[in-house]
Amino acid sequence: MADAAAGWCLAALLAVLIISGQWPELRSKVAFVPKGLVTIASADARRVEIRSGSDSVVLVRKGGEWTIEGLGGAVPAELKSHLETALRLVIVSEPAREIPASELTASSFAAFGLDPPATVAVIETAGGSATSVNVGTLNPASTSHYVRIAGRPAVYLMSRHVGDEWRVTLDMARRLRGPTGPDAASRGRSLLLPVSMAQVWALEILFAGKLTRFERDADGNWFRHLGQHNHAAGNVVHVADPEQARIIDAALRAFDSSAIETHVGPADLSQLARYGLNLPSLIVLVFARDASAPLARLEFGASADSLDRYARLAPDGAVVTVAEFEMRRLTELLRAVGAGS
Repeated sequence: MADAAAGWCLAALLAVLIISGQWPELRSKVAFVPKGLVTIASADARRVEIRSGSDSVVLVRKGGEWTIEGLGGAVPAELKSHLETALRLVIVSEPAREIPASELTASSFAAFGLDPPATVAVIETAGGSATSVNVGTLNPASTSHYVRIAGRPAVYLMSRHVGDEWRVTLDMARRLRGPTGPDAASRGRSLLLPVSMAQVWALEILFAGKLTRFERDADGNWFRHLGQHNHAAGNVVHVADPEQARIIDAALRAFDSSAIETHVGPADLSQLARYGLNLPSLIVLVFARDASAPLARLEFGASADSLDRYARLAPDGAVVTVAEFEMRRLTELLRAVGAGS
């Protein structure tokens, strides 16, 4: 009898799965309890201002899409993804430690990089409430940021990824926004990379069938990584060779400001062969610190003419042309560090 009942239950479950294509909803039985510092729902955020030093950018949600205040059109998918990840992390991530007011003094905030904060994210809802997330320096182990919510008498240790996502989001938005003064280095939508090299901790170049990886050491200096690419934190200590670090840094600083020459337009998979992007000549992957998923994947295709080459941000970016020397700069870097073919 019990076996028959169990069989009917299993049959009913399979029927639901076949008809709906998904497992039955369990939301009514399992309550979701956010454990982060911000108590709003991510979907309720309508305006986010991110500041670092004297620079700031404002993003506004309109009709389900995020826009940069003062600019037309929705932000690219990669920026939207990082913004929504940053929001989700401060909502769901539980602090590793809370430092209560009884353990804090006026000088504590400067010691934690919170006077002034390194990064500030002000999250506003449609109802008018606002929460200011202040991100400070890393702890001595470089695993967590000191974070403070304005108005609360405590400092929290939050996973480093929480602060990193806000920094990457600001960087991407700032590059899209373009110059805001005579000394601004950004060139807005003409920049090839969606994120600046300041946010990149590792970079991989696939060329002529060979993969070459560059990383930063603990002091932020570049070196060519040889051997295994993934290490448990703290197991391996790399120290960059000063001369090689100078060569790599010079090439990547120049690559940071690579500009788009012309916008060709969207291309589906069937059209990529026309631009040599079905089998790219060179692929660049850029990574944040300790990240397995790249911040961006840039592909170089066939020559457009004697001076330009087709390129795109994969997988969804439109096809553009860039100066031929942009790819040549990377192949010359490979040769300079002994990785060229």
